[in-house]
Amino acid sequence: MPYYDNILEFESNLDGTDLRVGIVMSRFNIDIGEGLLSACTAELKKNGMKDSNILLVTVPGALEIPLVLKRMAISDQFDALIALGAVIRGDTYHFEVVANESARGLMMVQIELEIPIVNGILTTDNDDQAIARMNQKGIDAAQVALEMANLQMKIDEIEL
Repeated sequence: MPYYDNILEFESNLDGTDLRVGIVMSRFNIDIGEGLLSACTAELKKNGMKDSNILLVTVPGALEIPLVLKRMAISDQFDALIALGAVIRGDTYHFEVVANESARGLMMVQIELEIPIVNGILTTDNDDQAIARMNQKGIDAAQVALEMANLQMKIDEIEL
């Protein structure tokens, strides 16, 4: 069994006290979006975030989310960004296009601008699956945003 006692390791840190988080939420499937948002913001606040350090922007659908996230990232006003929404399978190929391209857009912005972007966009086969997952997905999105924002700061401060 390997020993890591002498290796520097950053522990998970969900403290949101001094962080600023931007949320972009799709209005398509709004009931699911609002469920995600409610769980997400409750978790952010539970971990010390102030309302004044959270900005919510809504957009028509999941494909519009990456553009707004990019604009928010460029503003340099946020420590992490969260995408929220629901893409629910229909009878056409459109589901795959929206699900895949919105996820690809989020990753492109995250890598290009070096800011944590959390994908809280549910992709489900039906409304019931989305409803069943929205609360936990919203909580998870908040926790990932807090952890990644704190981790980025720690990495920026490190001196080996």
